[in-house]
Amino acid sequence: MQLYNYVRSSASYRVRIALALKGLDCELLPVHLLRHEQTSADYRALAPSQLVPSLLVDDQPLTQSMAIIEYLDEVHPEPGLLPGDALARARIRSLAQDVACEIHPLNNLRVLRYLVHEMKVGEDDKTRWYKHWVESGLEVLEQRLAGDARTGRFCHGDTPTLADCVLVPQIVNAQRFGCRLDHVPTVMRVFDACMRLAAFANTQPSAYPEPA
Repeated sequence: MQLYNYVRSSASYRVRIALALKGLDCELLPVHLLRHEQTSADYRALAPSQLVPSLLVDDQPLTQSMAIIEYLDEVHPEPGLLPGDALARARIRSLAQDVACEIHPLNNLRVLRYLVHEMKVGEDDKTRWYKHWVESGLEVLEQRLAGDARTGRFCHGDTPTLADCVLVPQIVNAQRFGCRLDHVPTVMRVFDACMRLAAFANTQPSAYPEPA
C-alpha cells in the first residue's frame, strides 16, 4: 500500500493513525499542498478532487479518509475501529462525522485560501473564522461525549475507534491555530488518552520532518 499524504493534513493524519493502530506497513508518499503538488496531472489521475489523502492498493486508488479507514477496518479487522453492535457503530460514525463533516470542511486549506485570495478576507478575520467553527463544533462534541455513558477512556469505550482517529488531528490543528479548548474538558481528556499511545503520538505532524 502507498499513502499519498501531506504531513500537516488532518485527514492524512487520520489514516496514519489507523494504519499505526493496526500495525500495517505502508509507504508514505508526500503531496506538498503549499507547493500545489495536488494539482499535478499525475495526482489528479488518482484523486480528481485534488485532496489528500489517497491510498493506492493493488493499483486501485481510494480517496476520502473515513472511507479509507473503513476499508482498512474491513480488510484488517483487528483491532477493530468500529466495534460493537449496529447502534455502537452508528454512534462512532456520528461522532467522527461531527468533526469530519461539520468542522473540518469549513477550515481546510482550500477554504482558507479562498477566503483570503478570492474574498479578500484579512488574516485576522480568517483566523476568527477558523476559531469560531472549531470552537463551536467541539462544544457540540463535548456535550455528546460528556452526556453519554458509552464514552469511556476514549470517544466510545476504552479502546480507540474511528471517532478518535478523526478527533485527534482536529485538536492538533486547533492547538496550532490557538483555539480555545478549556470549554471542552471531556474532549481534551480523550485527546490526552489518545496521545499517550504511540499510534497517535508517533504519526502526528511534528513527528515528521517539516515540509520544505
